[in-house]
This record gives sequence, structure tokens and C-alpha cells, in this order.
Amino acid sequence: MKLLAICIGHAERLPGKSYRTGIYKTPVNGPVLIDELGLVGDAVCNKKHHGGPDQAILLEGSLTLDWWAAELGRDLPFGTFGENIVIEGLDNRDVAVGDRFHQGDVVLEATSPRSPCNTLSARMGDPGFSRAFLKAGRPGIYCRVIKPGALHAGDSVRHDFRAGERVPLHDLLASMGRKLSEAEKTRFLSVPLGRRWRERFQGTA
Repeated sequence: MKLLAICIGHAERLPGKSYRTGIYKTPVNGPVLIDELGLVGDAVCNKKHHGGPDQAILLEGSLTLDWWAAELGRDLPFGTFGENIVIEGLDNRDVAVGDRFHQGDVVLEATSPRSPCNTLSARMGDPGFSRAFLKAGRPGIYCRVIKPGALHAGDSVRHDFRAGERVPLHDLLASMGRKLSEAEKTRFLSVPLGRRWRERFQGTA
């Protein structure tokens, strides 16, 4: 595996919307610094739902982006989904909470799935895209930064699977909108979930 692209966005307005968003991201050349809050210089506008230490980086696998391109019948330039990083040869369905990605000196840990939202639907120009995203079961991967440093496109990447209980991100995405058993909540809470999802299962969100 290798790091195919590093993408950064600036605050922009979506067509027909009054608010600004950082979802418009484009690949950058050269090294990019990453700290505990993500890529230095990347815009995060809605901090209630995005950003923070547990959602510092949005990561996509190239195999998942290829699937979406075929499904939608169009090219998807890197950054289309608002992702910060694209990893070659990765299928998002193979990632569970607590998995780690080693890229040079940088270490990232998967914390939660990217869930669909109105901003993503507007970005894709399809008001029904959120439903399609949920049905596809191929969520983007939010990560916390375990070890900061500098990223370079072309860096080799190592995917380390979390030992012990594995909770794939697509299992979490599939839990949206349905009543969970106590056993399911216990399973989900047994792994290093991001704060927003942890509060959801604890009933404190």
C-alpha cells in the first residue's frame, strides 16, 4: 500500500447554501504537516459534527473510491468526498475501529465511520446521495492522530489490524436509525470509538 493523495480544503459556500464548508478538497504536492487536529491548513467549518482529535483525518481507500466511480458512472477526483488521505489498495470495508495506519513517521488510528449528511449530498449534486451512501455500507474512515509528523504523497503505508474484538466501521454505519440491544452497545463500546459515536451508544449525545 502507498499514500496516493493528500487533500486540503478551504472554507467555501455550497451552491444554494448559506453556510461555508471545508468539503471541497484538492490534492497538494510536497510534504504536509499533521498534528493532533489533522492536516495543518485544512479547513473545518462545522466543528459540532466534524473535526476534533477523534475525527482529525478522513481517510478513503482507492478500492472504495473506484467502486463509487463505477456505481456513479463518473470520475471522482481525489478529494471529492472531502477526504484528506487516499490509500492505494485499501477497501474501507476491511477497516475496524482501532486499526492503525503507519505512513512514514505518522501513525493514524481508525475511530469511527463517516456518516452521510446533507453537505455530502449537496457536494455530490444529489439530494438522495445520503441514502445511497448508507445503503452501500462503504463508509469513509475517521482517524485520530497517534503520532504526528509530515506526510508525503507516495509514502508506503502499513495497515495494522487491531488485536482482539473487531468492530468493522460498516457495522457501526449499519446501526444508524435502529434500536440496539445492550449486547450490541457493549460490543461497540469495547473498542476505542471516537467521542461522538461513544456518546451516541451511551445515550449522552
